[in-house]
Amino acid sequence: MSPTDRLAAFIVQTDRTVIPAHVMHEAKRTLINVLAVALATSEDPSVDTLDVWGGTKGMASVIGRGSASEGQAALVNGYLAHLQDYDDTHFPTVLHPSAPTWPAVLAAAERTGASGAETLAAFAIGCEVACRVALSVHPWHYDAGWHITGTVGGFGAAAGTARLLGLDVADTTQALGVAGTHAAGVREAFGTNGKALHAGHAASNGLRAASLVSMGFSGPKAILEGRRGFWAVLSPGGHNGAPIEGLDDLIASGVRWELQNNGLKPYANGVVSHPLQDAVIELRNKHAIVAGDVRAIEARVHPLVLELMDRPQPETGLSAKFSHQHCAAAALIDGAGHEAQFHDDRARDPQIAAVRALVHATPDAALGEDEVHVTIRMADGRALATHVEHATGSPENPMSDAHLEAKYRALATPVLGERDAEALLRAAWTLDQAPDIRALMALASRRTDG
Repeated sequence: MSPTDRLAAFIVQTDRTVIPAHVMHEAKRTLINVLAVALATSEDPSVDTLDVWGGTKGMASVIGRGSASEGQAALVNGYLAHLQDYDDTHFPTVLHPSAPTWPAVLAAAERTGASGAETLAAFAIGCEVACRVALSVHPWHYDAGWHITGTVGGFGAAAGTARLLGLDVADTTQALGVAGTHAAGVREAFGTNGKALHAGHAASNGLRAASLVSMGFSGPKAILEGRRGFWAVLSPGGHNGAPIEGLDDLIASGVRWELQNNGLKPYANGVVSHPLQDAVIELRNKHAIVAGDVRAIEARVHPLVLELMDRPQPETGLSAKFSHQHCAAAALIDGAGHEAQFHDDRARDPQIAAVRALVHATPDAALGEDEVHVTIRMADGRALATHVEHATGSPENPMSDAHLEAKYRALATPVLGERDAEALLRAAWTLDQAPDIRALMALASRRTDG
């Protein structure tokens, strides 16, 4: 069986009942997180631009914004979910799996009337597909400059949609092919609206691919392994088929699902800086540090921190999300890394700029991606040090359900109000018991017709 066929067989043939309960619970957690971060960005002016371009006519729900056509809803919801860079991350590959996959699954579930349990299963399977494809090209694909969320995310979106549309294995193979041939997104877009649009494009791409094939459209049947396929063209430096071959063991042996290697973010910025923020906040709180008394913040970090987040003086809030210097400075001054720390005015704040200049990071390949050693040197000569082995939100140090709910309430309640925010939270936690997702999406989209 070819790698693409193996993915398709997994999508179609996996019985919902074999998905472990803890994986379904994690799917609910990612949904709650997506709803929260999308609601928080639903009034961003850039979304109005997307509406002008794509329109708002249709019956598919847009989180926080009413309705639109299915394709536009998937695009906008994916964009909203990724705009703050506050969405979940697959730690082995830095893929953001939920922002592309959930919007496509939600649109397909609304169309088909799928039950809540079927919807959760479609997401879990779509997420697994996206993560396995990501693993097959990591690190070569990302190192070449591709944004893995934009390129690989479409496979997850297509997988979840194909599952809900009831495509057979042959058609699902072609749906993956149509999605794969439209894979796009390069890392030059980081720090701009273009990065979040990658997630939205991936969501709409996957939804469109499976929908077209369901109506008779054809697509390539060897999108991964073909001579001019995804592996050869978008990852010429190398690929590894083992993660996809391992899908057979996932069901037979009960090995770890990739959702268990996923993490929810406590900070609204690039995930590789989270250990640094944990460390600075820990030292700040423990020693009552005042920024004016600091002479240097020295950090030994994983090399990805400098590869992805070395922007000493960002000029915008979006750019600051990819500045480890800004993340550390805001953590020291504010003791936080929420969206308020990444507004344009904070990026230009002279106090934060002064502290950014004190941050010095040295790469250490021996460290884990969620690990850091930090020393803060004080004006009185003290050297205050700490070591974070696993950052908050990493698979080894996950956010609790209570922490997730606190994050959700902080982001969703200002948009929906307390009553509707709590109702939406309850609907998400109990989605596996719901006959369909209409009530959940009516609340999420702020519509009263559901």
